[in-house]
Amino acid sequence: MSVKKKLSSWFIRLFWMAILGPVLGIAGGVWFASMGLFGSLPSFEELENPQQNLATEIYASDGVLLGKFFYENRSPVAYDQLSPHLVNALISTEDERFREHSAIDAKSLARAIAGALTGRSAGGGSTITQQLSKMLFTDVSSNIFQRVMQKFKEWVISVRLERNFTKDEILTMYLNKFDFLYLAVGVKSAARIYFNTTPDQLTIEQAAVLVGMAKNPSLYNPKRFPEYAFKRRNVVFGQMYRNGTISEVERDSLVTLPIELDFKRTNHNDGLAPYFREHLRKYMKDWLKDHKKPDGTEYNIYADGLKIYTTIDSRMQQYAEEAVASYMPILQEQFYQHWDVEVYEEDEEVDEDEEKFTHPPFDEALRPGQVDTLMLTAMKRSERHRKLRRRKAPEEEIEEVFNTPTQMNIFTWTGAVDTTLTPMDSILHYKYLLQTGMMSMDPKTGFIKAWVGGINHHYFQYDHVKEAKRQVGSTFKPFVYATAIDQHNYSPCMKVPNVQVIFEKETWGLEEDWIPRNSGEKYGGELNLKEALANSVNTITAYLMKQVGPRKVRKMARGMGLKGRIPAAPSICLGTPDVSIYEMVGAYGTFANKGIYTSPIFLNRIEDKNGVVLDEFSPRTTEVLSEDKAYVMLNLMQGVTTKGSGIRLRWKYGFKNQIAGKTGTTQNQSDGWFMGVVPNLVTGVWTGAEDRAVHFRTITLGQGAHMALPIWGEYMTRVYEDADLGISKADFEAPNRLTIELDCDKFEKESIDFDDESEEEF
Repeated sequence: MSVKKKLSSWFIRLFWMAILGPVLGIAGGVWFASMGLFGSLPSFEELENPQQNLATEIYASDGVLLGKFFYENRSPVAYDQLSPHLVNALISTEDERFREHSAIDAKSLARAIAGALTGRSAGGGSTITQQLSKMLFTDVSSNIFQRVMQKFKEWVISVRLERNFTKDEILTMYLNKFDFLYLAVGVKSAARIYFNTTPDQLTIEQAAVLVGMAKNPSLYNPKRFPEYAFKRRNVVFGQMYRNGTISEVERDSLVTLPIELDFKRTNHNDGLAPYFREHLRKYMKDWLKDHKKPDGTEYNIYADGLKIYTTIDSRMQQYAEEAVASYMPILQEQFYQHWDVEVYEEDEEVDEDEEKFTHPPFDEALRPGQVDTLMLTAMKRSERHRKLRRRKAPEEEIEEVFNTPTQMNIFTWTGAVDTTLTPMDSILHYKYLLQTGMMSMDPKTGFIKAWVGGINHHYFQYDHVKEAKRQVGSTFKPFVYATAIDQHNYSPCMKVPNVQVIFEKETWGLEEDWIPRNSGEKYGGELNLKEALANSVNTITAYLMKQVGPRKVRKMARGMGLKGRIPAAPSICLGTPDVSIYEMVGAYGTFANKGIYTSPIFLNRIEDKNGVVLDEFSPRTTEVLSEDKAYVMLNLMQGVTTKGSGIRLRWKYGFKNQIAGKTGTTQNQSDGWFMGVVPNLVTGVWTGAEDRAVHFRTITLGQGAHMALPIWGEYMTRVYEDADLGISKADFEAPNRLTIELDCDKFEKESIDFDDESEEEF
């Protein structure tokens, strides 16, 4: 054979090797992958139900998403919940022939291979289905040989995905799986975080931004690199024009528009009802133990996509948080002024833009030696101290750390402040901040409508609704009155001498005689029960306690849901027990619900990711008072807001409707309470410092009417302005049969007539 023929034959072989080699190589690679030689492939069941971490969603009663529990912030959406702009942009940019191919686009693949051989990029060869298979079932590897094997696996998986799912389902799975960063996993979370909207409401500009991130979510992120995101978004518009989903005029108009974000980073401390959501998370731990999947395994609230439907009303929750944020800064400033505290002072040695923080004079508020004990306890409870103890740091080092100035970020009502403080000084700062808690409930259903556990969940995680128990002061007195009225049918018009009552130590099992005193030591004359409760007169409450005894009062309180320690001692009549807001609101609901105690509940139902109901909830009810005596109690407590300690609800907030209420103030003004009742809403508010030794020095500033009632007033003002909520301004519904006289003029006349008849008989 001539040299010429040999060369010709060699070129022919080389040609066919160049043509057939890649084809055979690809075919062989696919076959090896399909046989599992490059690693295991997902089973049919795994293809049908790809494992994904789905966030549990928490919904308010009005349908608003309150928050999520998640490993990955992913909530799935269906195809019909996607904006058409989103679908068109994704297909036009990532996979033009998505509707035509069966997982592998030969034209795109050939273009990608040619680009790789020539060194000129001509676009990727991966289809949307291949990208989905990569996200679902394969890992990223920097090793080129492993990556080649993974590619073959992706092709096999992609073909199988195309056999098991429709094109719409594949596209939806892709958008539900893609990680858009900033905890925005899936398009539903991305739409919410970047644009504060839902996937079906995405505009064409917003959709193009999100689709542009598919190429590289970090580089083309509109939050991190807006200029790159802008250019990439316009590439998406170009692709949409190329594929005929928008016109040239539309493209030319769209590319000039700026990117407008409404960015809301997802954070467990942010959003509505963070204290409630944390309580719910703890509750769900126990719920999960008692509710299993069909296969016997436990549900995972961070990965199984449960739907939790709560009783919280998002609007009322918003108004409650606004009320706290509106009044607490005012009260805090009054507290600082009361103690003559300068929170910030000028420092000539620091930059003029910096502010130097100084702590309040705690030693003025505390008894000698008490500050050291409180500070030491607080130090040992801190995370900084726990970390030092875990690494077994000696006491000398711990003390030095806590007294060495360091950079830190602290909470103030004027905003977070970056400053330099010793850890001990930061503890002092936080000790001097006033806290609050409030809860609002429908007394008939027991549905909790609003739950505010503190002033800022990022800095203060302790919940003052359910976890905290504080002395309730005079807000306990209605339980004493209710017991006396239930036992003796007393009228609110019955007069009692305003004189001190003695509880003898022998009779009542005390260490010494106990003689309750009135505030201001004011005695003399007579007061009817309505006047006495309105002005929180201790002597009258003590008189009633002596008539019925503490055991019966305790039984009444227990029936209304107070579960904590209530000693059978006369002193409970003045509010010495520690009770949570949660229990107090439930108890006061008994008066508004015609004598029937309805336990507070915060859940309606729990569903799995497919909408199957796993659990439904209903309150526990117990009849504690008769309807007429519950109405008498409402009549009594209306005196508090018409002529008693709650009168400012009338002149300051302008409420004209019937409101039953009770203020409460504990010893040394450590705790301020207000309980307010209208026909279909009961709300309780507590305010005070973390430590009871920190308080206002005067009753004028430290009473519940000043510390807690204004939050109730701010809240109800907002609630009443929203007519859609349906919160009643009507009178309390009177019972058909009322056995106790409420008209004091008639009561006085009947009493006089009875006395005259008695004298004649005598």
